[in-house]
Amino acid sequence: MAFFLGQSSLANHFRSYQKTEASMAVPTRAFHVELGDREKALLAKDPSLSRFKSYKKSVSTLKRIGDVLTIVVVAGCCYEIYVKAVMREEARNKAKAGGGSK
Repeated sequence: MAFFLGQSSLANHFRSYQKTEASMAVPTRAFHVELGDREKALLAKDPSLSRFKSYKKSVSTLKRIGDVLTIVVVAGCCYEIYVKAVMREEARNKAKAGGGSK
């Protein structure tokens, strides 16, 4: 596999790739620019839309209920796995004890 990677043109391309001065001159992060009037107006609070927005308290309550339900389901699954393993071990021990006495 390493032989094929060494001979491929894609590997050669990656090996020969070097950053040029032009690519180094472009900053990776943009500078902060103040918002214009239109952007500020779009971000302003609109009273006509307030009935469509979810309230923080109800959202956090719903998230908490979801978290609790998730924990309950995971705990139930773990308990079922534990019970199944214990029952299997008991059946194995019972078979071993019953088979050895004959």
